[in-house]
Amino acid sequence: MASATFRFYDGLNDFLARARRGAEFTVPCAQNATVKHMVEALGVPHTEVALVLVNGVSGALERLLEEGDRVAVYPRFSSLDPGALQCLPPQLPLQPPGRLRFVADAHLGALARLLRMAGFDTIYANTIHDDEIEERAMEEGRIVLTRDRELLKRRGVAYGCYVRALRPPAQLREVAERYGLAERARPFTLCLHCNLALRAVSLVALSPAAREGLPPAVRASQTTFSLCDGCHGVFWKGSHWRRMAGMLESALPHHGDPDDLGLRRED
Repeated sequence: MASATFRFYDGLNDFLARARRGAEFTVPCAQNATVKHMVEALGVPHTEVALVLVNGVSGALERLLEEGDRVAVYPRFSSLDPGALQCLPPQLPLQPPGRLRFVADAHLGALARLLRMAGFDTIYANTIHDDEIEERAMEEGRIVLTRDRELLKRRGVAYGCYVRALRPPAQLREVAERYGLAERARPFTLCLHCNLALRAVSLVALSPAAREGLPPAVRASQTTFSLCDGCHGVFWKGSHWRRMAGMLESALPHHGDPDDLGLRRED
């Protein structure tokens, strides 16, 4: 059994026992323990780690620990300027390449709806289990969103975010900051209920039943609608649309001109 000295930085200290926050501490390590094994045994999910230095040298989470190793563990360097970042070793990837897709646990339904509102493919159900979340994350390259640190420690979860905020708008801002969502957002292009893409239709293209279900004032004033082929919901720009667009603008300040975006659904 080897002993190693650890030091966690910035927000990673939130996951540690109080006595270990903001300080070096030495702990015994299990035989053939990796950096990842010990980091998670100490309470920090691997998805929250952006950079590991072992004895001052950039190291992998799968590196075997040896007697006397000194391990520094860093989160994402969002607060450092670009010049400082250039002096550091490459960080571990915190998101998959290409289009960002998410899967939210059963406690983050409101956040999932906000992400869909912003145009991000987000799997969610209030009955979804951790096994299914891990499977969808692994098979589809989805980022797991949760307030359950144990879920983020699962082997099949390569990318994930421990959501610290409690209120949905603040949760959206937190996720948007971490993953740079502002420039990728396509607000009001997904159904909030089904997570399917909406398609534009004219009033005459709606079914007779759908047209009859519209308020008379909407039939008289609106010419463009969006339709979900999953739940058959009909969406249009409604009176509360600017409030929804304004909320998105506060979390995604660069997503574009709100006058060109957004449709409202009446249930």
